[in-house]
Amino acid sequence: MRIGELAKRTAVSERSLRYYEKQGLLHAERTPGGHRDYSEAAVDRVVHIQELFAAGLCSAKIYQLLPCMRDKDGGPSEQATPWLADELVRERERIDGQVADLLRAREVLNEVISAAARHPQPTA
Repeated sequence: MRIGELAKRTAVSERSLRYYEKQGLLHAERTPGGHRDYSEAAVDRVVHIQELFAAGLCSAKIYQLLPCMRDKDGGPSEQATPWLADELVRERERIDGQVADLLRAREVLNEVISAAARHPQPTA
């Protein structure tokens, strides 16, 4: 499939897809005319890339992780290593810290909302 179709099917911009390819995260064959031609598996691959970016991983970490994931179900492959597992534990701990920070921020917002609800706005 061409880059436009992949972008449409994954809701990811063509610019992002080119970036993924430049970072070694995504591969495309080239047509005789030089156009990118992606396999059907590219859809799953792009979805996984998006999930990993959303989790806060950088492209270098995603590059290390992708060969250890199967595209169809995202499960681990036999290529996962103890080193990568250690790296991913650190990423998970970082994400857990962000979740804790967000929960604290939400609690503060809840308190402000509650206080503001007790003090109605004056009418003009």
